[in-house]
Amino acid sequence: MVAVNGTGEAETEKVNTHIVTLTRFLTEEQVKHKEATGDFTLLCHALQFSFKSIAYYIRRATLVNLTGLAGSSNTTGDEQKKLDVISNDLFIEAMRSSGKCALLVSEEEEDIIFFRDSAHARYAVACDPIDGSSNLDAGVSVGTIFGIHKLAEGSRGTKEDILKPGTELVAAGFTMYGASAQLVITMKGGSVNGFTLDTGLGEFILTHPNMRLPRSRAIYSVNEGNSLYWEDHVKAYFNSLKEAPEGGKPYSARYIGSMVADAYRTLLYGGIFAYPADKKSPKGKLRILYECAPMAMVFENAGGQAVDSNMRRMLEVVPEHIHDKSGLFMGSYDEVEKVKAFHKK
Repeated sequence: MVAVNGTGEAETEKVNTHIVTLTRFLTEEQVKHKEATGDFTLLCHALQFSFKSIAYYIRRATLVNLTGLAGSSNTTGDEQKKLDVISNDLFIEAMRSSGKCALLVSEEEEDIIFFRDSAHARYAVACDPIDGSSNLDAGVSVGTIFGIHKLAEGSRGTKEDILKPGTELVAAGFTMYGASAQLVITMKGGSVNGFTLDTGLGEFILTHPNMRLPRSRAIYSVNEGNSLYWEDHVKAYFNSLKEAPEGGKPYSARYIGSMVADAYRTLLYGGIFAYPADKKSPKGKLRILYECAPMAMVFENAGGQAVDSNMRRMLEVVPEHIHDKSGLFMGSYDEVEKVKAFHKK
């Protein structure tokens, strides 16, 4: 390709031909495991199709009247947006047609969806099809969060195959739909990799390989509108962040109000994201299976930490039911250590 520079001279624009797509990345990862059957790769292809479809509909939402309420609420009591319903349907069909998913837990569905026709399926998926959908009408970034479990040996898919701690996840991640669609994925014991959707190619391209959280960063992200209901040690912790140390500066506050967007910014720049349990919501507000556990896996594999409001490692928390909730603190390793120190006081 030829471009003209500021002096009017022609220059040859370099085109990057070494492109790693998500499809290529998954195939190369599969080759590393001799025992791999290809089922997990096919499941991930189905997932990425649903992410591309959701990204497409979000871009067109205002043009084709997909914003606003659908006239019902989901199983956790949130008012459903039209795009919530569409995205949920897209996700269900993608998992059903893949033939590799035995059961699906969605925030939008009260009960587990079993795909009994997929007799040889070996995986269970938990997802929040559009997290932060109350922000859709304002054009604020929203996202999809997912976690993948493997069925127990010999199981055809039961509730016990999904009601497991995050330590049992085989893969997890999220897609943020903003100025561009950003997919972050990690696998058990692996690194965290970020992909950007190239709408021209229709492919997710590897743009953030081996993502690592800074060890510490003076940024906090929390809804301080809930501070009236916080426990005293939580108040003390956040108040301490606003005090400038000797010769230093206080922490900066950054809060979007969309978990995926806040988590993605924290993953890139470091700091702490928190949604503590409080007196109004003693168990917390975030769902363990498809919000807390997948995010915790991403943050731990990127060198950070994630704990619940009792300072238990988030990945070790076992949900009591599919929509069970928890408080959450996650972010840079040293920042979470500071949270733990205040909890002990």
